[in-house]
Amino acid sequence: MWYFTDEQKQLVDVCASFAKNEIAPHAEKHDTDETFNIDAFKKMGELGLLGITADPEYGGAGMGATAATIVMEEFGKACPGLTLSYLAHSMLCVNNIETNASKEQKEKYLPKLITGEHIGAMGMSEPGYGSDAVGMQCKATKKDDHYSITGNKMWITNAQYADVVYLYTRTGSARKDLTTFIVEKGMDGFSVSKEIHKMGMRGSPTGELTFENCKVPLENRVGEEGDSVHHMMRNLEIERLTIAGISLGIAQACVDQCIKYANEREQFGKTLGNFQLIQKMIAEMATETEMMRTFLYDSCKLWDEGKVSNTRAAMVKLQLPKMATKIALDAIQLHGGYGYSREFPVEKLLRDNKLNEIGAGTNEVMIMIIAKNLLNQMK
Repeated sequence: MWYFTDEQKQLVDVCASFAKNEIAPHAEKHDTDETFNIDAFKKMGELGLLGITADPEYGGAGMGATAATIVMEEFGKACPGLTLSYLAHSMLCVNNIETNASKEQKEKYLPKLITGEHIGAMGMSEPGYGSDAVGMQCKATKKDDHYSITGNKMWITNAQYADVVYLYTRTGSARKDLTTFIVEKGMDGFSVSKEIHKMGMRGSPTGELTFENCKVPLENRVGEEGDSVHHMMRNLEIERLTIAGISLGIAQACVDQCIKYANEREQFGKTLGNFQLIQKMIAEMATETEMMRTFLYDSCKLWDEGKVSNTRAAMVKLQLPKMATKIALDAIQLHGGYGYSREFPVEKLLRDNKLNEIGAGTNEVMIMIIAKNLLNQMK
């Protein structure tokens, strides 16, 4: 983008090179085998990317939503699954701790999360509570010198590898009586109870977390009891912007694949790129992708300046994944039978992107948020 700083332009180059050399060559295998490229993930720590928004005092890069989204786009072109795990670690765990935790908690947890020695996750959704996250039932009960936590968390990215979980729980009967804790791997009563197998994002591990009278020290509570809803709201905008960055990467990858294929594939004695209908498809896909890019990075810039609204972030989260799905479907159509097979990556890109229409708030929830906010403004 024309307004990227020199530092952000350098970040684009670093991430593009890393994605090409460390992520893309292994993406197909990790999708097929449903495995996690932990080696590449650890190397992200060496590049200083795992704490992209965290304070340099703890080893972070001290950058904002624009920089984080650059990483999502460049990595998303190569392997959306691994990029989703990166998002769960850097945005849902690290950024939440950076934003909401005490200085002591930051000093304890952030350095190892930022170097990649530890992997992070966030526990919000439950088997019976997805879109209605505030209705969660995982309960924390205060004892003498600790909290006892009981319940389950579902659809947790990085569950099987997480050393640290940023966990939301219920501590009272009212809907907003929710409290946050930092839970560590190895705490009594904490386990990964089920591995979840998915249609797409297969290179990103997903599981169910179980807490059976899990004993968590008082000092692991983040803020005061009842602060969780506030914590959620403080992180939602950047979460929605950055996951849209993965969809932007997917859309651009589809465009790149279509241009390459149209220049190579021959039908009726000439390459596909010579047919006007194929030209129309590519021109529209590329234009739609550029519209996505402008809307997203303009919104990220506003977030970095403290000006983005909840409505704007929801609009980005609604529209970009929807457009990326449409572009991926067009890419499959352009590739014909090859697009429907696994010989070309466009079918994988479609499978991966569908998650972005569900995670971090479904399309339907985004519509509810946008409409509610706009109608209330008119009042």
